[in-house]
Amino acid sequence: MAKKKLKEHLINRDWCKGCGICVALCPKQVLELDREEKVIAARPEDCICCQLCEIRCPDLAIEIILDEGEKDNE
Repeated sequence: MAKKKLKEHLINRDWCKGCGICVALCPKQVLELDREEKVIAARPEDCICCQLCEIRCPDLAIEIILDEGEKDNE
């Protein structure tokens, strides 16, 4: 199985309510809440593409975009 490679964290700040679930679940501490209590990818280079943030976001505000050629379910 090929290792997933991150292209970007697509974060819908209008949908994010700043609950912090994604921040708490991220195993690499990639995500943080900013001054407006909205999630940001503070350290995207550390992301391992586990997609826990995307899966557990109650507001569907986060999408992990993988580099071309990669699929979600590999």
